[in-house]
Amino acid sequence: MSSVISVVIVEDDVRIAEIQKRFLERINGVELVGIAHGLAEARDLISILKPDLLLLDVQFPDGNGLDLLRDIRAEDQSTDIILITAARETETLRAALHGGIFDYILKPLVFERLRDALNNYMTHLEKLNALQTFAQNDVDQLLGNTSGNAAQQLPKGIDALTLNKVAEVVREAAEPLNAEEVGKLINASRTTARRYLEYLVSYGELMAEVSYGSVGRPERKYSLTKKAS
Repeated sequence: MSSVISVVIVEDDVRIAEIQKRFLERINGVELVGIAHGLAEARDLISILKPDLLLLDVQFPDGNGLDLLRDIRAEDQSTDIILITAARETETLRAALHGGIFDYILKPLVFERLRDALNNYMTHLEKLNALQTFAQNDVDQLLGNTSGNAAQQLPKGIDALTLNKVAEVVREAAEPLNAEEVGKLINASRTTARRYLEYLVSYGELMAEVSYGSVGRPERKYSLTKKAS
């Protein structure tokens, strides 16, 4: 993907479209590639330009913007949608969310709200494009689910201080460590160390490999993932 986000404005009110155009000119990393004042024109622009993002209204003289949203999804096009609308009906919001919009902005449009939405969108794309494989916390961050974020909320039996100690010990180790070795380094039991190590594995911060000792008994050894190193 290009480092510049290509944007098409789909807005029937010429004055509002001009305001959006001027706002976009003030935001780094985006390029306005077209303006459509009707849905038929919008379909043509999407087909020809294949923009990264639409700024889409809902009500048009020739139809409903949600129909365009559904068509884009049905055709499996990669264009993302931010709705900019005066529509405050719950049914409209529900339909927009079902259609997979990235954001929903109410009119009158405020520059700071649009700027934040576009910055969030660009950050979202950067994170998504950087992933080759992913752990649960990567998904939580992409979907804005802070309840699953280890830095935001820890489950029972996991405290932040010990978690940081375990992560630091593995990070500074010259080679992978097992739970017993980590336990000794943090002055905790093997069972406690394993609980924290497995928690970090589940969030993609560490990886575990099975190693066979001299007596042939398998053990799990932990090291940083490539993403975290």
